[in-house]
Amino acid sequence: MTTQTTVPLLDLTEQYRVIGPELEAAALEVLRSGRYILGDTVERFESAIADQLGVAHAIGVSSGTDALLVALMALDVRPGDEVITTPFTFFATGGCLARLGARPVFVDIDPRTYLLDEAAVAAAVTERTRGIVPVHLFGRCVENTPLASIAERHGLWILEDAAQAIGARDSTGPAGGLGDFGAFSFFPAKNLGACGDAGLITTNDADRAAAARRLRVHGESSQYHHQQVGANARIDALQAALLQVKLRYLPKWNEARRQNADRYQSSFEAAGLSETLTLPAGDDGGHQVFHQYVVRAPRRHALKQHLAASGIGHAVYYPVPLHLQPCFADLGQRPGSLPESERAAEEVLALPIYPELGTDRQDRVVEAIAEFYRR
Repeated sequence: MTTQTTVPLLDLTEQYRVIGPELEAAALEVLRSGRYILGDTVERFESAIADQLGVAHAIGVSSGTDALLVALMALDVRPGDEVITTPFTFFATGGCLARLGARPVFVDIDPRTYLLDEAAVAAAVTERTRGIVPVHLFGRCVENTPLASIAERHGLWILEDAAQAIGARDSTGPAGGLGDFGAFSFFPAKNLGACGDAGLITTNDADRAAAARRLRVHGESSQYHHQQVGANARIDALQAALLQVKLRYLPKWNEARRQNADRYQSSFEAAGLSETLTLPAGDDGGHQVFHQYVVRAPRRHALKQHLAASGIGHAVYYPVPLHLQPCFADLGQRPGSLPESERAAEEVLALPIYPELGTDRQDRVVEAIAEFYRR
């Protein structure tokens, strides 16, 4: 089966057609400046994004993974420390903990939101627990108040993995400003994407910000003087310049994603699919930014085959939860240990939701899914 319409999961060329001249001008300005590492361009971007996110400090780094890693280093994570987090996430969340010798303590998720189950977090705290890494998955924030209460009661820090949630909020404040640190990714497919790899650390604490700034340049306090062993994890001026152009469009792009999510909701209901598919949990007042639009789909494998044959882009985030990855086998968790995470991994399916999607292509996605379930 073939169709005349191909709907990609994401098409960054459409974004480029709109803002390409601005990106090219910004890149050319950096190239002509001769200043390619840190400097004024990076500082202007950091100031602008801190203001837009509503945080006191923003520190540009080389990737979302390095944002997590440098923040963990600034929190003085050491071998043997236990850190509670989710297994239903991209690998970097647990991988960065393991790289520092810490022990990821994976707990189960809320089946409705795919986010950390606060009761499971509270039950997992031991005398070796040092912190919590909630993941704001698919553009929805973990509600901070319950986690903050747990952290305060036990003297723990909170590092928000906000890689998929730039511009999102919970009921109390912005992603990246809720915990001790926030870590963002600017991987090209993100809501705010670089033209390559880049990331960001946020915090409202001046001392923590200073530590992160040192650690991103080998722990250097002044040239050739090193207080700590850090990393080469700085953002480059070219990515900062391109991101500052895109930053102006981020609110508009996030709103387009919300509108696309609303349209999916209405269209699936009209097609009689709202009980067949499990649609994303409600938006809670427009706080989500829908980095992905993820449904639970019966007979997912067969549906994926049908969508592929129909020219409809789709993806599974994530097919294997972290506690079942071979590299974490020594943690002792086996199939059945975290049933909600495992069930989500077997059922979830992401559909196109990028801002330039448009109604015609979105209708084609709904039609293809309806056709499958009518069989």
